[in-house]
Amino acid sequence: MVSNVDWLSRLLAIVSVRGWLEIRCAYGAPWNVTYTDSAAGEMPYHVLLRGHAVLDDPVTRQTTPLQAGDIVLFPHGSAHVLRDVSGDAPARTHERRLLNELVLSENDGQGERFDMLCGRFAIDAPHDRWMRHYLPSTLVVRAGMHGTSPAADHLAGLVDLMRTESADERLGGYAMLNALSSALFALVLRVSGESDEPPPGLLALAGHPRLAPAIAAMLADPARAWTLPELSGLCSMSRATFMRHFQDGLGRSSAEFLQDVRMSLAVNELRRPGLATEVVADRVGYRSVAAFRRVFTQWMGMTPGEWRRSIGVGGSR
Repeated sequence: MVSNVDWLSRLLAIVSVRGWLEIRCAYGAPWNVTYTDSAAGEMPYHVLLRGHAVLDDPVTRQTTPLQAGDIVLFPHGSAHVLRDVSGDAPARTHERRLLNELVLSENDGQGERFDMLCGRFAIDAPHDRWMRHYLPSTLVVRAGMHGTSPAADHLAGLVDLMRTESADERLGGYAMLNALSSALFALVLRVSGESDEPPPGLLALAGHPRLAPAIAAMLADPARAWTLPELSGLCSMSRATFMRHFQDGLGRSSAEFLQDVRMSLAVNELRRPGLATEVVADRVGYRSVAAFRRVFTQWMGMTPGEWRRSIGVGGSR
């Protein structure tokens, strides 16, 4: 029964993600755009609307060909380069602000036309650690492959709507684009997780037919005192096999995953003024307040009371 839990909605209810669109690029080859490391908690994304491009990773020195319909997300905020396929010196660019608050970046290139939307997602600390710990540094989704799955078709439809709203400059268009950006994040994760070869980490593990029940169970009822026999039983595995596959797939144990879920929930609960720490501890699965304070301090680097004071929230220590 727990395997049917919508784990992604559960996670996004804990880890709130905001999105906004920043710039529309309309270039003729040759062109080249370099992006530096993003601020903590920020994840840039690019939606390719027309033409072809090459993604260069300056750390791994890997190159990835891209085409219209592709969406690239950088969960770790990593530096990267996008360029046309020629690799020639880029043409001069110039920018202007549109009526819908977008910045339009154009150049003097006369080669193949290229069009893309660029924006970013933001997750407040400490929830941004979910992206670093559980998602790969780069996600590439082929949304232009219509008919591959219902989720891919929905994503392609969302991209078409973003294209229209970014070009027409209609009333409320910028607000619509930012709302669509937030939906884009959830759809990108859904399509990635449902692909034949999901990226390593949480998306692959949650889509694994044998291991998914454990992920779903812990997200559905994190306050429960889950044991290894219970979790491995849900997955029809021995304890040793379950522990090995979970650790190999996620890079973290099931106990560490459950702790991350509980502490993320605790952070949210502690934002509520006047809510006693004892109540928060109980809600996230700790019967001992001392144990909760110890784990929270190790996880956050400060006590629950210090965390509350740092964000200006009053409450019981």
